[in-house]
Amino acid sequence: MNQPRIEHELGVPIPGEILDPALWTQTALKAMPATGNLNWAELFGRIAPVVIDLGCGNGRFLLGSAVARPDYNHLGIDILPVVIRYARRRGNQRGLTNIRFAVGGGRQLLNEFVEPGSVDEIHCYHPQPYYERAEVHRRLITPEFLALVHRSLKANGLFVIQTDNPGYWKYIQKIVPIFFDFVEMKTPWPDTPQGRTRREIIARQRGLPVFRGYGRRRDDISADAAMKIAETLPPPVFDANRHLRALDRMERGSDK
Repeated sequence: MNQPRIEHELGVPIPGEILDPALWTQTALKAMPATGNLNWAELFGRIAPVVIDLGCGNGRFLLGSAVARPDYNHLGIDILPVVIRYARRRGNQRGLTNIRFAVGGGRQLLNEFVEPGSVDEIHCYHPQPYYERAEVHRRLITPEFLALVHRSLKANGLFVIQTDNPGYWKYIQKIVPIFFDFVEMKTPWPDTPQGRTRREIIARQRGLPVFRGYGRRRDDISADAAMKIAETLPPPVFDANRHLRALDRMERGSDK
């Protein structure tokens, strides 16, 4: 009997078994619609709950979710083509039909291509903090972005966020509860105690704290009201702890 082909990264198994090439699939979403929103039923060939991972990196979390929850559809997006290539390859090799990966930005995806109230879960793990003052405007977690997440989710939809950056977390603690019934996780995720993402594994192996939380969409706030509230809230201006740049270099290193 053939032994399962399990791939490891940083000593931790990557979810799913590598199948015979005859069973591989194609998980690439090569282009967004020229006009209008993504049609989930057409994209996945079925109607099912939708999970989006913004800044999905090499796809570790989304692969695990797609393997564990075959009745859910999954979309991962990241601005870095190189990590999406890894994610697509791994999705293909595992024969997954309920997952797609695309190159792009999370804010643009929600603003231009996601129908309001059409997504069941949105996950965001370790958004880039951007350390230089001139790049602060590129930080993803802003009040406007959170209003877009709120708008994209279905009633009682789930938002999950995680970072190892203390400055970012302090900002998240203040802003996210305005749009979501927010709960902070004091322990690792039970389903992946070694880490849901490559970045989390690196941080935990070096004994660094990881901050986690999740929240359900506040349905007492309309989408329009959420946008108006966002206009009154402060932008993410904080000390990004430059010593954490070393983790960035490790995360961008070899994917083996």
